[in-house]
Amino acid sequence: MNKTKRLITSLTFLWMLMSGIQVYGAEDGAAIAETIAEAVSAEAEETPTIDTGDTAWMITATALVLFMSLPGLALFYGGLVRSKNILSILVQCFAMAGVMTIVWIAFGYSMAFGDGGGLQTFIGNFDNVFLKNVTVDSVSGTIPETVFITFQMTFIIITPALIVGAFAERMKFSAMLVFTIIWAALSYLPICHMAWGGEGALFHGWGVLDFAGGTVVHINAGMAGLAACIMVGKRKGFGSAALQPHSVPLTLIGAAMLWVGWFGFNAGSELAADGTAGMAMLVTQVATAMAAITWMFIEWVKNGKPTAVGIATGAVAGLVAITPASGTAGPMGAMLIGFCSSAVCYWSATKLKHMLGYDDSLDVFGVHGVGGIIGAVLTGLCASESMGGAGMDLSVGAQIFAQIKSVIVTIVWSGVVSVVALFLIDKTIGLRVSLEEETMGLDQSSHGESGYN
Repeated sequence: MNKTKRLITSLTFLWMLMSGIQVYGAEDGAAIAETIAEAVSAEAEETPTIDTGDTAWMITATALVLFMSLPGLALFYGGLVRSKNILSILVQCFAMAGVMTIVWIAFGYSMAFGDGGGLQTFIGNFDNVFLKNVTVDSVSGTIPETVFITFQMTFIIITPALIVGAFAERMKFSAMLVFTIIWAALSYLPICHMAWGGEGALFHGWGVLDFAGGTVVHINAGMAGLAACIMVGKRKGFGSAALQPHSVPLTLIGAAMLWVGWFGFNAGSELAADGTAGMAMLVTQVATAMAAITWMFIEWVKNGKPTAVGIATGAVAGLVAITPASGTAGPMGAMLIGFCSSAVCYWSATKLKHMLGYDDSLDVFGVHGVGGIIGAVLTGLCASESMGGAGMDLSVGAQIFAQIKSVIVTIVWSGVVSVVALFLIDKTIGLRVSLEEETMGLDQSSHGESGYN
């Protein structure tokens, strides 16, 4: 289609040029030619065209982000639970890939990226439900809109999948499905729009920097996880029995897949194959490496031995924290973010939840919530040129303040939506499996299967 348009434009230009020369003479014809050339050039600049390099990279990045959920996150979480619950985790992650795909196509994309008019500050619209306005020729920036839609779809898949780790081993499968659908519609989509909805959206107006989803994905999911684990209640034996991971190798394999897939998550968020994408890839590696070895050394000094689960969790903490800063931070800022996120998340995962008495089974709030907060706030510092960052429109102080405001909005928004949704579900179909079902394990009680025979 674009080639046909260019051919028609070129032939029209040639015809008008020859006509001008014949009617007005060579000198006036040249002036006409210059005017026409400027008009054609302006039209070409306004008409979006597909860049094959950008498109190839974004198709790859989309596959990488889906790879983070299936099988990356599924295996990472699956290894951390007891053997009688591994299938329940795998099924929940698979279910999110299916359910959230339909939610995104039905109304999610339109609500997240549509122009909300009078509600543009908080949400989009329903003008593009079921992608009724999307065709094979639709373009978003320099890539097909279909690729952009699918890339963003992988984000709404992994975000509620992250939440299931907070209430692992005890929540009804039906309640999980209902909760994640409500939460996605009322929390994920509005926060996504506020951050990435363009002109008029709340965070955009504040000048917030959230390159790949610190607020949208991690703080959003972390707060939902915190609310859910508190309202569902503690696992049987929490605090009195050792609830150990049943397969550390699975967890390490899953963490490694997350690490690799995260390059698509962060570098892909540039939506182009350019220098910013390259820097996002670099700082993602640097922050993750720093966070992994920071957690390793903390455990080594404190407990005498570095653990496999610890180094994997540290790596994830670094991946989480660099996410909002990956498009603006430099290597020096990435090292700072990796170190701070790992140290604070270690304290949160090993001390805070025991101090406050909540059972965040797989440390969703402790790593994603807390790590997301650390990363979002430090983005305001690390984006500055003095830290080797890309620079920003606001002063460091004003940028950090804008980042803090976005964090507070996300915490409150996600927290309120989660509490209300969980309360209503508990009063209708119930949130938690019976004690007998929990003791048997969710693999058998909820799915009628066993992970191991």
